[in-house]
Amino acid sequence: MAARIAQAREEFAALIGAEASDIIWTSGATEANNLAILGRARFAKGLGRKLLVPRTEHKAVIDPVRHLVGQGWKATWLDPGADGICAPEQFASGLDGDTVLACAMWVNNETGLVHDVETLAPLAAAQGVPLHVDAAQALGKVPVEAFSGVGSMSFSGHKLGAPPGVGALYLRSRPRVGIQPLQFGGGQERGLRSGTLASAQILAFVAAAVAACRERVREQQRLSVLREQLWEMLSTGLSGLIRNGSAHTGSAHVLNVTFPGVHGESLRAALPQLAVSSGSACSSAQAESSYVLRALGHDDDQANASLRFSFGHTTTADEIARAGHDVVATVRRLRSWEP
Repeated sequence: MAARIAQAREEFAALIGAEASDIIWTSGATEANNLAILGRARFAKGLGRKLLVPRTEHKAVIDPVRHLVGQGWKATWLDPGADGICAPEQFASGLDGDTVLACAMWVNNETGLVHDVETLAPLAAAQGVPLHVDAAQALGKVPVEAFSGVGSMSFSGHKLGAPPGVGALYLRSRPRVGIQPLQFGGGQERGLRSGTLASAQILAFVAAAVAACRERVREQQRLSVLREQLWEMLSTGLSGLIRNGSAHTGSAHVLNVTFPGVHGESLRAALPQLAVSSGSACSSAQAESSYVLRALGHDDDQANASLRFSFGHTTTADEIARAGHDVVATVRRLRSWEP
């Protein structure tokens, strides 16, 4: 089994242009994000006390940073533009000599908006700051590469169709990005993530990642057509909709729409047949409006009256047609009831 895991490590590293020694197996992107952020803070506490973080990052990035802030660290929070993107000049202006880590989510999980990691990474590197990239929503959807300046990246197996509970952290070894472990024991994974490896899950994860990257261009073209068909149905059938994201700057697997004039909770409750959420699917059980949409300028009512539609390899044109019909009919009915 050790030989098969070693081969899987080589295969996964090749997908992102990395070395096998750069790959650390984890239980998912949440653990990988925590290891990258908290582990970096432990290592770099004598080098600086500041982190640079866009407000639209995933909770698995936001919450570790908030934890550090509670322990005396400082965070430079970047407000994105109305398009959800942090401009390179804004990103660069947030870096200084006290910054020990910068973050940038490759593809936003709620809006599908894509950050230009290839441009941001050199800006961080020029200041000697490693860039941590949450790439859980990017691999298999957009071209992902371990660009120079990217110090670490997090990945999650279930986003690719693999079983939940497995993921990976890319951690650059040359030049080395220093972090300290968060757990101790057998010294596995370069001593940075002790614990017996979930061998079957790792093999399934890598197989799913290889397949997703092989079919990426064709699948994204197919999903782009389906996404635009759904948007066309919604925008022609209903007035006043707001598209949170762009067909030109977003990944094809996400469509986020605000439906003014309806109560968000009522809208979601009226659509039990659809797998939609108001924000991140990972935190959809929490009864609060999306902080990502609020960061884009929406008020609470607008953010709460938004739906995130996700598309995958099993999504069909018939399902899109039914979803569009159901949402239009439901919103019309709810709007007729609103005072």
